[in-house]
Amino acid sequence: MKRIIKALALATFLAISQTAAFAQQQEADTTAPSVTADAVVADTAVGDLSVEEMVGQEDMAALEAMALEEQSLHQQLKTKFVEGSPFYMSLVAIVLVLGLALCIERIIYLTLAEIKTRKLLADIDRRLEQDDVEGAKTLCRDTRGPVASVCYQGLMHAQESMDSIERNIVSYGSVQAAKLERGCSWIRLCIAVAPSLGFLGTVIGMVMAFDQIQEAGDISPTIVAEGMKMALITTIFGIIVAVVLQVFYNFILSKIEHLTMQMEDAAITLMDLIGKWKTKGGERV
Repeated sequence: MKRIIKALALATFLAISQTAAFAQQQEADTTAPSVTADAVVADTAVGDLSVEEMVGQEDMAALEAMALEEQSLHQQLKTKFVEGSPFYMSLVAIVLVLGLALCIERIIYLTLAEIKTRKLLADIDRRLEQDDVEGAKTLCRDTRGPVASVCYQGLMHAQESMDSIERNIVSYGSVQAAKLERGCSWIRLCIAVAPSLGFLGTVIGMVMAFDQIQEAGDISPTIVAEGMKMALITTIFGIIVAVVLQVFYNFILSKIEHLTMQMEDAAITLMDLIGKWKTKGGERV
């Protein structure tokens, strides 16, 4: 779990650093064409440029425009990340990293907890038919997962009454179910926080837009558009993070439900196996 969080945190830090460098490069690129344009105006005023050179410059400008339009998705995301205020976008990215770390940890844990329940119960039945209760306990102890743990708990009280066995299985099953859901509350928190941070960026962007309007003393479309753009971008990214984490969370819930059903089926089958063993070997309470 700690290694996963460290790896994702390092990846996020590198991505944010790369995005900041991209923002600086983008600012440098935006200032460069203005100098070139001034030089072209000056040269045109003097009359040193020929028609062929002007046509060549127009072709180059068209090629540059086409290159900007054909930017990769990764570059477009970095551009939008910078436009949406790196500070608030970084907070959303941190929530995404933490949520993904928790989701990956739960998915790995639940995947490793799944076993072939029918095979385990068949092996337990075979050992009980041989009157080898200790062998059945060893089999369950050496098998990973909550299903094997519930079966081991039932076999530990095999010498007691059926009601006592059932109570112990139900109680221990509740403990195992709680272990399966460990960490899910933090995932739900990340799902709720991500869009909230996006909405916070929306409000702050609107406040900044009104501040700029107040300083300028005029409602300029450019000033309003800048604040609105920042507000909408942070909201979009926050909603995207919440949707991604919600998909992982639903997948985790489906695996938890599957394992819970396996535990319930294994508990019922184990009760039948112990009852048959008691009937076959006589009263052993």
